[in-house]
Amino acid sequence: MAEFVTVDRAEAGIAVLRFARPPLNLIDVQLALELAAAADRIAEDAEARAVVVYGDERVFSAGDELAELAELSSEQARALAGDLQRALGCLARLPQPTVAAISGYALGAGLELALGADRRIIGDNVKLGLPQIRAGLIPVAGIRRLSLLIGPARAKDLVYTGRFVEHDEATALGLVDEVVAPDDVYTAALRWARQFTGGPARALAAAKRVFEAGTHGHDRARGEWAELFDTEDRSIGTRSYSAAGPGSAEFVGR
Repeated sequence: MAEFVTVDRAEAGIAVLRFARPPLNLIDVQLALELAAAADRIAEDAEARAVVVYGDERVFSAGDELAELAELSSEQARALAGDLQRALGCLARLPQPTVAAISGYALGAGLELALGADRRIIGDNVKLGLPQIRAGLIPVAGIRRLSLLIGPARAKDLVYTGRFVEHDEATALGLVDEVVAPDDVYTAALRWARQFTGGPARALAAAKRVFEAGTHGHDRARGEWAELFDTEDRSIGTRSYSAAGPGSAEFVGR
């Protein structure tokens, strides 16, 4: 039974992965592993067609639990690094379209987690950053993903300085996709997720795997494209598109 993480069904087809470790939602090892375990369960849930990831109304996550990290030996850190990296990348492995609804702060491990989502929606009072360098550390899971998202030069600036950015700069950098009033973050995330509840789940998952393949995505796309010809949704979609145009298909998710 998870202590800090819950998974709820906000409405038909939308799973809400929520984590609460008051007062700042600092991500320690236990929370990271609970998030990864919950994401693995959602990945196997055929009824979950889109996912919203949410902290709470005040803060998504203010970062790493440095008090815990301060006590680790180098041997313990080496043993933990792979599991922690995998846990913080759990959103990228979800087959469903995934949106992070961000309030207050998304710092350190919190931002690394959010970087794995397909979309990031923030309130206009949010601050984001990867300040681990100020603690003599680096992000264990976020550097490559950040670099692919905003480019190496901009990523280096954020990682090397550990500085925070506010909503306007985050938008200009391409770090976030939508800025709304703080009270509207969760509602805006649900609205984005809702458009996929009747979508072709297998094709969406295939597209996500191609994006996640990065520089190897061009090769990965060939196999993913061909495998979709075994799905019901491909048959439904191609025939309905041909007969009645885009938007006419009623997909079944298989």
